[in-house]
Amino acid sequence: MISFKQLSLEAKAAVAAGVVFFSMMLSRSYLAEKLEPRMRHWLLRLQMALFANTLMLIGSLHVWKSTVTMFSRSSAASSFFFMLWKIAVFMFLALAHSSFFTLLFLVAEEPYFFSLAAYTCLGAYIILIFFLFALGSVEQAYKFFAGRGVKANSSGKSSRTAMKPVLAVMITAVLTVIGLLNASQPPTVNRVEIPVHKLPSTMNNLKVVLLSDIHLGPTVGKTKLAMIVRMVKALKPDITVIVGDLTDSEAQIIRPAVEPLGELHSPLGTYFVTGNHEYYTSDVGNWFELLRSFNIRPLHNENVKIVSPQSADDWFCLAGVDDIEADVLRYSGHGMDLKKALRGCSSEHAIVLLAHQPMAAKWALQERPEINLILSGHTHGGQIFPLNAGAYFLNPFFVGLYKVGQNTFVYVSPGTMYFGIPMRLGSRAEITEIILRSP
Repeated sequence: MISFKQLSLEAKAAVAAGVVFFSMMLSRSYLAEKLEPRMRHWLLRLQMALFANTLMLIGSLHVWKSTVTMFSRSSAASSFFFMLWKIAVFMFLALAHSSFFTLLFLVAEEPYFFSLAAYTCLGAYIILIFFLFALGSVEQAYKFFAGRGVKANSSGKSSRTAMKPVLAVMITAVLTVIGLLNASQPPTVNRVEIPVHKLPSTMNNLKVVLLSDIHLGPTVGKTKLAMIVRMVKALKPDITVIVGDLTDSEAQIIRPAVEPLGELHSPLGTYFVTGNHEYYTSDVGNWFELLRSFNIRPLHNENVKIVSPQSADDWFCLAGVDDIEADVLRYSGHGMDLKKALRGCSSEHAIVLLAHQPMAAKWALQERPEINLILSGHTHGGQIFPLNAGAYFLNPFFVGLYKVGQNTFVYVSPGTMYFGIPMRLGSRAEITEIILRSP
Protein backbone atom coordinates (compact mmCIF):
# COMPACT_ATOMS: atom_id res chain seq x y z
CA MET A 1 0.00 0.00 0.00
CA ILE A 2 1.37 3.42 -1.00
CA SER A 3 1.76 5.86 1.88
CA PHE A 4 1.01 9.57 1.62
CA LYS A 5 4.75 10.36 1.76
CA GLN A 6 5.34 8.27 -1.35
CA LEU A 7 2.84 10.19 -3.43
CA SER A 8 4.02 12.76 -5.95
CA LEU A 9 3.53 16.44 -5.13
CA GLU A 10 0.73 16.63 -7.69
CA ALA A 11 -1.03 13.67 -6.08
CA LYS A 12 -0.66 15.24 -2.62
CA ALA A 13 -2.22 18.45 -3.94
CA ALA A 14 -5.12 16.44 -5.37
CA VAL A 15 -5.63 14.74 -2.01
CA ALA A 16 -5.60 18.13 -0.28
CA ALA A 17 -8.23 19.39 -2.74
CA GLY A 18 -10.35 16.35 -1.95
CA VAL A 19 -10.08 17.01 1.79
CA VAL A 20 -11.15 20.65 1.37
CA PHE A 21 -14.05 19.61 -0.87
CA PHE A 22 -15.14 17.02 1.71
CA SER A 23 -15.02 19.69 4.43
CA MET A 24 -17.28 21.88 2.26
CA MET A 25 -19.82 19.09 2.03
CA LEU A 26 -19.66 18.47 5.78
CA SER A 27 -20.16 22.17 6.45
CA ARG A 28 -23.26 22.27 4.27
CA SER A 29 -24.67 19.11 5.87
CA TYR A 30 -23.90 19.56 9.55
CA LEU A 31 -23.16 23.24 10.16
CA ALA A 32 -25.88 24.77 7.98
CA GLU A 33 -28.34 25.11 10.85
CA LYS A 34 -25.79 25.89 13.59
CA LEU A 35 -24.13 28.96 12.08
CA GLU A 36 -25.73 32.29 11.29
CA PRO A 37 -26.16 32.82 7.53
CA ARG A 38 -23.38 35.42 7.17
CA MET A 39 -20.82 33.26 8.99
CA ARG A 40 -21.92 30.18 7.08
CA HIS A 41 -21.51 31.84 3.71
CA TRP A 42 -18.20 33.46 4.71
CA LEU A 43 -16.93 30.02 5.68
CA LEU A 44 -18.14 28.66 2.35
CA ARG A 45 -16.26 31.39 0.44
CA LEU A 46 -13.11 30.68 2.43
CA GLN A 47 -13.42 26.97 1.68
CA MET A 48 -13.98 27.71 -2.01
CA ALA A 49 -10.82 29.84 -2.04
CA LEU A 50 -8.87 27.05 -0.38
CA PHE A 51 -10.32 24.47 -2.77
CA ALA A 52 -9.39 26.58 -5.80
CA ASN A 53 -5.87 27.03 -4.44
CA THR A 54 -5.30 23.34 -3.84
CA LEU A 55 -6.45 22.57 -7.39
CA MET A 56 -4.22 25.36 -8.71
CA LEU A 57 -1.30 23.86 -6.83
CA ILE A 58 -1.30 20.95 -9.28
CA GLY A 59 -0.95 23.38 -12.18
CA SER A 60 1.59 25.50 -10.31
CA LEU A 61 3.85 22.49 -9.80
CA HIS A 62 3.67 21.83 -13.53
CA VAL A 63 4.48 25.48 -14.30
CA TRP A 64 7.47 25.38 -11.95
CA LYS A 65 8.81 22.17 -13.45
CA SER A 66 8.33 23.47 -17.00
CA THR A 67 9.80 26.95 -16.48
CA VAL A 68 12.39 26.41 -13.72
CA THR A 69 13.27 22.80 -12.95
CA MET A 70 13.71 21.95 -16.63
CA PHE A 71 16.54 24.48 -16.90
CA SER A 72 18.18 23.78 -13.53
CA ARG A 73 20.80 21.50 -15.11
CA SER A 74 21.76 23.90 -17.85
CA SER A 75 24.92 25.95 -17.82
CA ALA A 76 22.92 29.09 -16.99
CA ALA A 77 21.40 27.58 -13.82
CA SER A 78 24.00 29.15 -11.55
CA SER A 79 23.75 32.60 -13.07
CA PHE A 80 22.30 35.66 -11.36
CA PHE A 81 19.67 36.05 -14.08
CA PHE A 82 18.39 32.51 -13.54
CA MET A 83 18.01 33.28 -9.83
CA LEU A 84 15.96 36.36 -10.75
CA TRP A 85 13.87 34.21 -13.08
CA LYS A 86 13.12 31.73 -10.28
CA ILE A 87 12.07 34.58 -7.98
CA ALA A 88 9.86 36.03 -10.73
CA VAL A 89 8.11 32.69 -11.36
CA PHE A 90 7.60 32.14 -7.63
CA MET A 91 6.12 35.61 -7.16
CA PHE A 92 3.90 35.14 -10.21
CA LEU A 93 2.49 31.90 -8.79
CA ALA A 94 2.13 33.34 -5.29
CA LEU A 95 0.16 36.32 -6.60
CA ALA A 96 -2.10 34.09 -8.70
CA HIS A 97 -2.87 31.94 -5.65
CA SER A 98 -3.57 34.97 -3.45
CA SER A 99 -6.18 36.42 -5.83
CA PHE A 100 -9.09 34.45 -4.38
CA PHE A 101 -8.41 35.74 -0.88
CA THR A 102 -8.65 39.40 -1.94
CA LEU A 103 -12.42 38.85 -2.19
CA LEU A 104 -12.42 38.31 1.56
CA PHE A 105 -9.87 40.81 2.77
CA LEU A 106 -9.08 43.50 0.15
CA VAL A 107 -12.26 45.24 -1.03
CA ALA A 108 -12.65 49.01 -0.92
CA GLU A 109 -14.08 52.00 -2.82
CA GLU A 110 -11.30 51.66 -5.40
CA PRO A 111 -9.25 48.55 -6.19
CA TYR A 112 -5.95 47.98 -4.41
CA PHE A 113 -2.94 47.60 -6.67
CA PHE A 114 -2.22 44.23 -5.03
CA SER A 115 -5.66 42.93 -6.03
CA LEU A 116 -5.22 44.08 -9.63
CA ALA A 117 -1.76 42.46 -9.79
CA ALA A 118 -3.00 39.23 -8.20
CA TYR A 119 -5.94 38.83 -10.57
CA THR A 120 -3.79 39.75 -13.57
CA CYS A 121 -1.43 36.94 -12.58
CA LEU A 122 -4.41 34.61 -12.24
CA GLY A 123 -5.48 35.41 -15.80
CA ALA A 124 -1.95 34.90 -17.08
CA TYR A 125 -1.76 31.65 -15.08
CA ILE A 126 -4.86 30.28 -16.83
CA ILE A 127 -3.48 31.18 -20.25
CA LEU A 128 -0.03 29.75 -19.45
CA ILE A 129 -1.46 26.45 -18.20
CA PHE A 130 -3.47 26.12 -21.40
CA PHE A 131 -0.54 26.73 -23.72
CA LEU A 132 1.82 24.49 -21.77
CA PHE A 133 -0.74 21.73 -22.14
CA ALA A 134 -1.53 22.54 -25.78
CA LEU A 135 2.11 22.73 -26.86
CA GLY A 136 2.89 19.59 -24.89
CA SER A 137 0.07 17.79 -26.70
CA VAL A 138 1.37 19.01 -30.06
CA GLU A 139 4.84 17.78 -29.14
CA GLN A 140 3.52 14.34 -28.17
CA ALA A 141 1.46 14.12 -31.37
CA TYR A 142 4.53 15.05 -33.42
CA LYS A 143 6.57 12.36 -31.73
CA PHE A 144 3.83 9.81 -32.34
CA PHE A 145 3.13 10.56 -36.01
CA ALA A 146 6.48 11.81 -37.28
CA GLY A 147 9.06 10.54 -34.87
CA ARG A 148 8.39 6.80 -34.86
CA GLY A 149 11.41 4.90 -35.99
CA VAL A 150 13.54 8.06 -35.99
CA LYS A 151 16.07 8.34 -33.21
CA ALA A 152 16.64 12.01 -32.44
CA ASN A 153 19.95 13.14 -31.02
CA SER A 154 19.86 14.27 -27.40
CA SER A 155 20.86 17.88 -28.09
CA GLY A 156 18.06 18.36 -30.64
CA LYS A 157 15.55 16.77 -28.30
CA SER A 158 16.70 19.00 -25.43
CA SER A 159 16.40 22.19 -27.48
CA ARG A 160 12.89 21.28 -28.65
CA THR A 161 11.84 20.53 -25.08
CA ALA A 162 13.19 23.86 -23.89
CA MET A 163 11.34 25.72 -26.63
CA LYS A 164 7.93 24.61 -25.35
CA PRO A 165 7.89 26.62 -22.07
CA VAL A 166 9.68 29.56 -23.71
CA LEU A 167 7.04 29.75 -26.43
CA ALA A 168 4.22 29.30 -23.89
CA VAL A 169 5.55 32.14 -21.73
CA MET A 170 5.95 34.44 -24.73
CA ILE A 171 2.40 33.77 -25.97
CA THR A 172 1.04 34.26 -22.46
CA ALA A 173 2.82 37.59 -22.06
CA VAL A 174 1.48 38.91 -25.37
CA LEU A 175 -2.10 37.76 -24.72
CA THR A 176 -2.02 39.13 -21.17
CA VAL A 177 -1.10 42.59 -22.44
CA ILE A 178 -3.80 42.41 -25.13
CA GLY A 179 -6.35 41.25 -22.56
CA LEU A 180 -5.49 44.04 -20.14
CA LEU A 181 -5.71 46.68 -22.87
CA ASN A 182 -9.03 45.31 -24.11
CA ALA A 183 -10.58 45.29 -20.61
CA SER A 184 -9.30 48.78 -19.85
CA GLN A 185 -11.42 50.24 -22.65
CA PRO A 186 -14.94 51.55 -21.90
CA PRO A 187 -17.69 49.04 -22.65
CA THR A 188 -18.92 49.12 -26.20
CA VAL A 189 -22.52 50.25 -26.73
CA ASN A 190 -24.34 47.56 -28.68
CA ARG A 191 -27.66 48.61 -30.19
CA VAL A 192 -30.10 45.75 -30.71
CA GLU A 193 -33.62 45.94 -32.11
CA ILE A 194 -35.97 43.22 -30.85
CA PRO A 195 -39.56 42.71 -32.03
CA VAL A 196 -41.80 42.02 -29.02
CA HIS A 197 -45.08 40.23 -29.72
CA LYS A 198 -48.11 42.05 -28.25
CA LEU A 199 -46.12 45.17 -27.38
CA PRO A 200 -48.55 48.11 -27.70
CA SER A 201 -47.95 50.37 -30.68
CA THR A 202 -47.72 53.34 -28.33
CA MET A 203 -44.61 51.70 -26.83
CA ASN A 204 -42.89 51.10 -30.15
CA ASN A 205 -39.20 52.09 -30.04
CA LEU A 206 -39.12 51.92 -26.24
CA LYS A 207 -35.46 51.98 -25.18
CA VAL A 208 -34.16 49.56 -22.55
CA VAL A 209 -30.54 49.72 -21.42
CA LEU A 210 -29.23 46.38 -20.16
CA LEU A 211 -26.38 46.14 -17.65
CA SER A 212 -24.98 42.91 -16.29
CA ASP A 213 -22.02 41.48 -14.38
CA ILE A 214 -20.42 44.69 -13.17
CA HIS A 215 -18.80 42.85 -10.23
CA LEU A 216 -17.98 45.67 -7.86
CA GLY A 217 -15.22 44.21 -5.72
CA PRO A 218 -11.46 43.67 -5.67
CA THR A 219 -10.80 44.94 -9.20
CA VAL A 220 -13.84 47.10 -10.07
CA GLY A 221 -14.57 50.22 -8.05
CA LYS A 222 -16.31 53.58 -8.04
CA THR A 223 -14.42 55.06 -11.00
CA LYS A 224 -15.48 52.25 -13.33
CA LEU A 225 -19.09 52.39 -12.12
CA ALA A 226 -19.23 56.17 -12.56
CA MET A 227 -18.05 55.74 -16.16
CA ILE A 228 -20.81 53.18 -16.80
CA VAL A 229 -23.45 55.47 -15.32
CA ARG A 230 -22.31 58.39 -17.51
CA MET A 231 -22.57 56.19 -20.60
CA VAL A 232 -26.06 55.01 -19.63
CA LYS A 233 -27.27 58.57 -18.99
CA ALA A 234 -25.99 59.62 -22.43
CA LEU A 235 -28.23 56.96 -24.02
CA LYS A 236 -31.35 58.41 -22.32
CA PRO A 237 -33.11 55.07 -21.78
CA ASP A 238 -36.80 54.71 -20.91
CA ILE A 239 -35.92 51.77 -18.65
CA THR A 240 -32.62 50.57 -17.18
CA VAL A 241 -32.24 46.97 -16.00
CA ILE A 242 -29.37 45.33 -14.11
CA VAL A 243 -29.54 41.56 -14.46
CA GLY A 244 -27.35 40.41 -11.59
CA ASP A 245 -23.77 40.13 -10.38
CA LEU A 246 -23.58 43.80 -9.53
CA THR A 247 -21.27 43.04 -6.63
CA ASP A 248 -18.86 40.59 -5.00
CA SER A 249 -18.86 42.15 -1.55
CA GLU A 250 -21.10 43.13 1.34
CA ALA A 251 -23.08 46.35 0.98
CA GLN A 252 -21.58 48.14 3.97
CA ILE A 253 -17.99 47.49 2.89
CA ILE A 254 -18.38 48.76 -0.65
CA ARG A 255 -21.19 51.29 -0.22
CA PRO A 256 -19.10 54.34 -1.30
CA ALA A 257 -18.36 52.65 -4.63
CA VAL A 258 -22.07 52.19 -5.33
CA GLU A 259 -23.01 55.87 -5.02
CA PRO A 260 -22.91 56.61 -8.78
CA LEU A 261 -25.98 54.37 -9.19
CA GLY A 262 -27.98 57.14 -7.54
CA GLU A 263 -27.55 59.17 -10.74
CA LEU A 264 -29.54 56.68 -12.83
CA HIS A 265 -32.93 58.23 -13.55
CA SER A 266 -34.92 56.41 -16.21
CA PRO A 267 -38.49 57.71 -16.75
CA LEU A 268 -40.07 54.25 -16.48
CA GLY A 269 -37.78 52.99 -13.73
CA THR A 270 -34.53 51.18 -12.99
CA TYR A 271 -34.78 47.51 -12.00
CA PHE A 272 -32.50 44.83 -10.59
CA VAL A 273 -32.46 41.06 -10.19
CA THR A 274 -29.95 38.99 -8.28
CA GLY A 275 -27.11 37.00 -9.78
CA ASN A 276 -25.20 34.13 -8.24
CA HIS A 277 -22.52 36.46 -6.84
CA GLU A 278 -25.04 38.44 -4.80
CA TYR A 279 -25.76 35.25 -2.89
CA TYR A 280 -22.07 34.57 -2.39
CA THR A 281 -21.93 37.84 -0.42
CA SER A 282 -24.63 36.53 1.97
CA ASP A 283 -25.86 40.13 2.17
CA VAL A 284 -28.75 40.27 -0.29
CA GLY A 285 -31.17 41.95 2.13
CA ASN A 286 -28.82 44.86 2.74
CA TRP A 287 -28.15 45.17 -0.99
CA PHE A 288 -31.89 45.40 -1.67
CA GLU A 289 -32.19 48.15 0.92
CA LEU A 290 -29.21 50.05 -0.51
CA LEU A 291 -30.52 49.82 -4.08
CA ARG A 292 -33.96 51.03 -3.04
CA SER A 293 -32.30 54.09 -1.50
CA PHE A 294 -31.05 54.88 -5.03
CA ASN A 295 -34.58 54.38 -6.50
CA ILE A 296 -33.53 51.06 -8.05
CA ARG A 297 -36.25 48.47 -7.56
CA PRO A 298 -35.22 44.86 -6.95
CA LEU A 299 -37.58 42.38 -8.60
CA HIS A 300 -37.56 39.59 -6.02
CA ASN A 301 -39.70 36.99 -7.84
CA GLU A 302 -42.15 39.76 -8.71
CA ASN A 303 -43.28 41.97 -11.57
CA VAL A 304 -44.31 45.49 -12.42
CA LYS A 305 -46.54 46.89 -15.12
CA ILE A 306 -44.63 49.18 -17.44
CA VAL A 307 -47.31 51.62 -18.59
CA SER A 308 -47.09 53.63 -21.80
CA PRO A 309 -46.64 57.37 -21.21
CA GLN A 310 -49.20 57.91 -23.95
CA SER A 311 -51.99 55.62 -22.74
CA ALA A 312 -52.70 54.10 -19.33
CA ASP A 313 -54.41 51.17 -21.08
CA ASP A 314 -51.19 50.14 -22.85
CA TRP A 315 -48.64 48.22 -20.80
CA PHE A 316 -46.41 45.18 -20.65
CA CYS A 317 -45.28 43.02 -17.78
CA LEU A 318 -41.67 43.30 -16.59
CA ALA A 319 -40.83 40.41 -14.27
CA GLY A 320 -37.71 39.31 -12.45
CA VAL A 321 -36.65 36.07 -10.77
CA ASP A 322 -34.07 35.30 -8.12
CA ASP A 323 -30.93 33.60 -9.36
CA ILE A 324 -31.00 29.80 -9.33
CA GLU A 325 -27.85 29.71 -7.15
CA ALA A 326 -30.02 30.75 -4.19
CA ASP A 327 -31.57 27.28 -4.23
CA VAL A 328 -28.16 25.61 -4.34
CA LEU A 329 -26.93 27.68 -1.38
CA ARG A 330 -30.22 27.26 0.49
CA TYR A 331 -30.48 31.01 0.89
CA SER A 332 -33.51 31.55 3.12
CA GLY A 333 -36.46 33.27 1.45
CA HIS A 334 -34.81 33.27 -1.97
CA GLY A 335 -34.80 31.05 -5.03
CA MET A 336 -36.19 31.11 -8.53
CA ASP A 337 -40.00 31.12 -8.36
CA LEU A 338 -41.37 31.78 -11.84
CA LYS A 339 -44.98 31.24 -10.85
CA LYS A 340 -44.75 33.95 -8.21
CA ALA A 341 -42.76 36.26 -10.49
CA LEU A 342 -45.39 36.11 -13.24
CA ARG A 343 -48.43 36.33 -10.99
CA GLY A 344 -50.80 38.78 -12.64
CA CYS A 345 -48.99 38.70 -16.01
CA SER A 346 -51.47 37.49 -18.60
CA SER A 347 -50.65 36.18 -22.05
CA GLU A 348 -52.78 39.01 -23.45
CA HIS A 349 -49.91 41.41 -22.74
CA ALA A 350 -46.24 41.20 -23.62
CA ILE A 351 -44.00 39.65 -20.96
CA VAL A 352 -40.34 40.58 -20.48
CA LEU A 353 -38.40 38.53 -17.92
CA LEU A 354 -35.11 39.37 -16.20
CA ALA A 355 -33.17 36.22 -15.25
CA HIS A 356 -29.45 36.30 -14.55
CA GLN A 357 -28.41 32.88 -15.84
CA PRO A 358 -29.19 31.55 -19.34
CA MET A 359 -30.06 28.22 -17.69
CA ALA A 360 -32.82 30.02 -15.80
CA ALA A 361 -34.01 31.45 -19.12
CA LYS A 362 -34.22 27.93 -20.53
CA TRP A 363 -36.19 26.66 -17.53
CA ALA A 364 -38.52 29.65 -17.69
CA LEU A 365 -39.35 29.01 -21.33
CA GLN A 366 -39.99 25.34 -20.64
CA GLU A 367 -42.54 26.32 -18.00
CA ARG A 368 -43.97 29.46 -19.66
CA PRO A 369 -43.27 29.41 -23.42
CA GLU A 370 -45.46 32.50 -23.92
CA ILE A 371 -42.76 34.76 -22.44
CA ASN A 372 -41.79 37.17 -25.21
CA LEU A 373 -38.31 38.33 -24.16
CA ILE A 374 -35.77 37.22 -21.57
CA LEU A 375 -32.74 39.33 -20.67
CA SER A 376 -29.79 37.50 -19.09
CA GLY A 377 -26.06 37.76 -18.43
CA HIS A 378 -23.73 35.52 -16.41
CA THR A 379 -21.57 34.06 -19.20
CA HIS A 380 -19.25 37.09 -19.70
CA GLY A 381 -18.80 35.69 -23.21
CA GLY A 382 -16.20 33.51 -21.51
CA GLN A 383 -14.30 36.70 -20.58
CA ILE A 384 -10.85 35.35 -21.41
CA PHE A 385 -9.43 32.68 -23.65
CA PRO A 386 -9.49 29.69 -23.11
CA LEU A 387 -12.51 29.94 -20.77
CA ASN A 388 -14.73 30.96 -23.70
CA ALA A 389 -15.19 27.35 -24.80
CA GLY A 390 -16.29 26.21 -21.35
CA ALA A 391 -18.80 29.05 -21.03
CA TYR A 392 -20.17 28.22 -24.48
CA PHE A 393 -20.79 24.54 -23.75
CA LEU A 394 -22.07 25.02 -20.18
CA ASN A 395 -24.84 27.48 -21.07
CA PRO A 396 -27.89 26.93 -23.32
CA PHE A 397 -27.51 30.52 -24.56
CA PHE A 398 -24.02 32.03 -24.76
CA VAL A 399 -23.92 35.64 -25.98
CA GLY A 400 -26.17 37.84 -28.07
CA LEU A 401 -29.69 37.48 -29.43
CA TYR A 402 -31.46 34.13 -29.83
CA LYS A 403 -34.86 33.47 -31.34
CA VAL A 404 -36.70 30.67 -29.55
CA GLY A 405 -39.93 29.60 -31.21
CA GLN A 406 -42.08 32.01 -33.18
CA ASN A 407 -42.50 34.93 -30.79
CA THR A 408 -39.79 34.59 -28.14
CA PHE A 409 -36.30 36.06 -27.93
CA VAL A 410 -33.47 35.65 -25.43
CA TYR A 411 -30.68 38.19 -25.16
CA VAL A 412 -27.52 37.35 -23.20
CA SER A 413 -25.20 40.21 -22.27
CA PRO A 414 -21.45 39.49 -22.32
CA GLY A 415 -21.18 41.62 -19.18
CA THR A 416 -20.61 45.31 -18.56
CA MET A 417 -17.29 44.81 -16.72
CA TYR A 418 -15.46 41.63 -15.68
CA PHE A 419 -15.15 39.31 -12.72
CA GLY A 420 -11.86 39.59 -10.87
CA ILE A 421 -9.41 39.17 -13.74
CA PRO A 422 -9.06 42.62 -15.38
CA MET A 423 -8.74 41.07 -18.83
CA ARG A 424 -10.89 40.38 -21.89
CA LEU A 425 -9.78 37.95 -24.59
CA GLY A 426 -12.23 36.77 -27.21
CA SER A 427 -14.98 38.88 -25.63
CA ARG A 428 -15.82 42.55 -25.12
CA ALA A 429 -17.58 44.31 -22.26
CA GLU A 430 -20.91 45.77 -23.34
CA ILE A 431 -23.70 48.14 -22.46
CA THR A 432 -26.71 46.94 -24.45
CA GLU A 433 -29.13 49.46 -25.91
CA ILE A 434 -32.26 47.49 -26.69
CA ILE A 435 -34.99 49.00 -28.87
CA LEU A 436 -38.31 47.21 -28.42
CA ARG A 437 -40.30 47.04 -31.64
CA SER A 438 -44.06 46.64 -31.79
CA PRO A 439 -45.12 44.13 -34.48
